[in-house]
Amino acid sequence: MPISDWPAAERPREKLLSLGPAALSDAELLAIFLRTGLPGMSAVELARELVREYGGLRPLLQADRPRFCRTRGLGNAKYAQLQAVLELGRRHLGEDLARRDTLKDPNATRRYLKSRLRDYPYEVFACLFLDSRHRLICYEELFRGTIDGASVHPREVLRRALLHNAAAVILAHNHPSGIAEPSDADRRITRRLKEALALVDVRVLDHVVIGDGDCLSFAERGML
Repeated sequence: MPISDWPAAERPREKLLSLGPAALSDAELLAIFLRTGLPGMSAVELARELVREYGGLRPLLQADRPRFCRTRGLGNAKYAQLQAVLELGRRHLGEDLARRDTLKDPNATRRYLKSRLRDYPYEVFACLFLDSRHRLICYEELFRGTIDGASVHPREVLRRALLHNAAAVILAHNHPSGIAEPSDADRRITRRLKEALALVDVRVLDHVVIGDGDCLSFAERGML
């Protein structure tokens, strides 16, 4: 039975409009994105099949282009649409963060950093460059590495901070292992960056380590 023949309260789009997006299941939200199903299969049925095939919504959203486009019911057009939706979400979080004092809303900072770094299969080191009121100037990914490490060069971090006329920075990197606990190398590079940036009066406010579902703050741990 096509979705148009379902009771209005059960149609994903109408359900979202009346109850809000949080009331929908992963498959229902995905069905709205897909818009159409396949012959003999509604968009909701296709969405449920995709969630089962990938083992959840997140693995589907993380799928690379070749895997995504090989999947029945998907393709390049859907992949492009999905990437645009995900990037809109990240930019929305970034604009929201830019209006805030990052020290007064650390949860907003972590949400943004998680949206940027959590899903990389390799380690990425990034910086939030902040003005004197601790508002976001820009976010930059400075170094990329392997599954278990990335080389971080203090000279380059210092150069970028001066270029942006930053008064403070928040350092961040992900652990592809999913475990947010910092390593000895993480502690050492944090000390080196803090010392280097202090020479030009740029404060290191925090170093956030992003795991799979959690993140760790050096500042909250008293490690800065």
